[in-house]
Amino acid sequence: MQGLCEGLSSFGIWVRLHYVYPYPHVDNIIPLMADGKLLPYLDIPFQHGSTKILKAMRRPAAAENTLAQIRKWREICPEIAIRSTFIVGFPGETEDDFEMLLDFLSEAQLDRVGCFQYSPVDGARANDLPDHVPDEIEQERW
Repeated sequence: MQGLCEGLSSFGIWVRLHYVYPYPHVDNIIPLMADGKLLPYLDIPFQHGSTKILKAMRRPAAAENTLAQIRKWREICPEIAIRSTFIVGFPGETEDDFEMLLDFLSEAQLDRVGCFQYSPVDGARANDLPDHVPDEIEQERW
């Protein structure tokens, strides 16, 4: 990813990264943003603030590690703008998990946030998970 970003930056055009997963390789491109070679903007689907829910979603990130990453990115590139999306009502999400999401959002201070409600998708493994969140609670959280 770093090589592609460096190559794109050589064209002297605006390059903005969308739908980037929060894996460690992202750390390598933040200095390019700080140097003005890429727009200081990341669109990253963090998806939740509860490690339990992230694990149920089969996402590799842990919320506390993500918050540390965000702090590090802002130290390197203070003008970085971060946009993300989150899911409420994922099967098994408790009130405590939802509060963890709100706490995550409060601490992360993201620049733009989108939220959507969980909905079953044909063939998705999450359909078979226990403890689906009632529609009215999902709507309230959304």
